[in-house]
Amino acid sequence: MLDNFSAIKVDTPVDMIIRQIKHLISTGQLSPGDRLPAERKLAERFTVSRGHVREALQKLEFYGILRTLPQSGTIVAGMGIAALEGLITDVLQIEENDFASLVETRVILEVQAATMAAERRTAEDLIAIEQALGAHEKKLRAGHLAIEEDLLFHLKVAEAAKNSALKSLMLVITPDIISNYGKYNVCTDKVNLETLYEHEEILRCIRAQTPIEAGKAMRKHLQDVMEFSRSLLPK
Repeated sequence: MLDNFSAIKVDTPVDMIIRQIKHLISTGQLSPGDRLPAERKLAERFTVSRGHVREALQKLEFYGILRTLPQSGTIVAGMGIAALEGLITDVLQIEENDFASLVETRVILEVQAATMAAERRTAEDLIAIEQALGAHEKKLRAGHLAIEEDLLFHLKVAEAAKNSALKSLMLVITPDIISNYGKYNVCTDKVNLETLYEHEEILRCIRAQTPIEAGKAMRKHLQDVMEFSRSLLPK
């Protein structure tokens, strides 16, 4: 009998913002070329944080539904209403993607980012990565989880790769990764301490400018979370 029931999904503020934009497009209140209000004004209108508004707009921009133009702000993309509606529906479905899909995407992006970072990093990049690693270690040594600090380290590696599209992809999936880490209790004290040492090895390879080794170190670092995510898939 219990199998006949399914879990109830509660919309996040980001989902609700995206759904409102879909409704405005569907009803013709927003048309291709129309300019959206500034983030601050949208946040006040939605009564949510600017971070939620920014995340929703970033997702919609990544999928080509919105565009940011110099001197013009954020506008609705110049495509048909039916196409925009379909894209927004896809984005909302992507919000529900399983954790394994997110992790698979992360591995692809991060192995490449580490490889490219080892080839292209600058002295300034090394300093930024070292600072992120230091912040991660400080919080761990204080006995706290450090999920955000962990992911900041990875974003700094992505920045060192000098590929803006790769970094943007990382920024798109990062909020969902953080959410799922908490949901599935991915981080434990043991894993966190191991993570610290693995980060140090990734940094060592990037500093030494050994791309192949950097990519291998990143893949090894993400192996446990990849195996965990696969264990959640239906048998």
